[in-house]
Amino acid sequence: MSKSFPDFSGKVVLITGGTRGIGLETGLSFAKRGALCILTYSWGDHDESSIYKSFEDVKALKPLLIQADVIKLEDTQALLAKIKEQANKIDVFISNVAVAASVKSFEDLSLKGLKQAISYSTWPMVGYTKEIFKVFGSYPKYIIGMSSTGPDHYSMGYDYVASSKALMELFVKYLNYHLRGHDVCINVVRSRAVKTKSLEDTFGKDLAEFVDKFMPNNFWIEPQEVAEAIVALCSGYCDSISGETVMVDKGTTFFDNLMEIYNRSQKNKLKSV
Repeated sequence: MSKSFPDFSGKVVLITGGTRGIGLETGLSFAKRGALCILTYSWGDHDESSIYKSFEDVKALKPLLIQADVIKLEDTQALLAKIKEQANKIDVFISNVAVAASVKSFEDLSLKGLKQAISYSTWPMVGYTKEIFKVFGSYPKYIIGMSSTGPDHYSMGYDYVASSKALMELFVKYLNYHLRGHDVCINVVRSRAVKTKSLEDTFGKDLAEFVDKFMPNNFWIEPQEVAEAIVALCSGYCDSISGETVMVDKGTTFFDNLMEIYNRSQKNKLKSV
């Protein structure tokens, strides 16, 4: 198997929510470099044969697909028991799950909804890491949580998710402090909008078409670009980066605003003259 640089041969990577979107692309990025990837899922659509073929196409090791709900301790323990049996270690842990109800009005807000978002999107970074230590006797060398621009930029119905991501981005600084004596690099990767099924499920099918009409062509970040940034953070070349939130957006978040829309409209007017 010809592997891309850097080499992750012999490494084991656990990715929650890893059967589609950014999670799947991250698994492919690690696997084509020699890693064995464990991809979890809880519910929803995933085509095992298609996933296996995507790994086969890049000449990567076949991943392990395991059903596990990140908020159920019994699922987490069963998952880690299977990994212990088949791989006996976890070198990289990617906490990639985000589940929350959509908020349409102030009346929709509830403590239960906020707790659910935190339980799925924030806490697994801590809960899984604790359970991994119990089972394997050591922490993963690299721990990555997935965030978005939600904490800084309004998105419709995104109240719970954005709040849980904001908590994660603050929490990672404290987690880094607590794990500082264990040779662990723990970070959050923040990405702007990525065209995935998750984006469509959250905001509807019309958003992508609307964005393509009014925003620059490079508005979108590709899943592979986020995946490669994660690989870089786990490569050994970025170990001085820990407790940080790393933005993956090509700088586009800076000019993603009303002024840019106006600027594009003026350029279109000139073209039509």
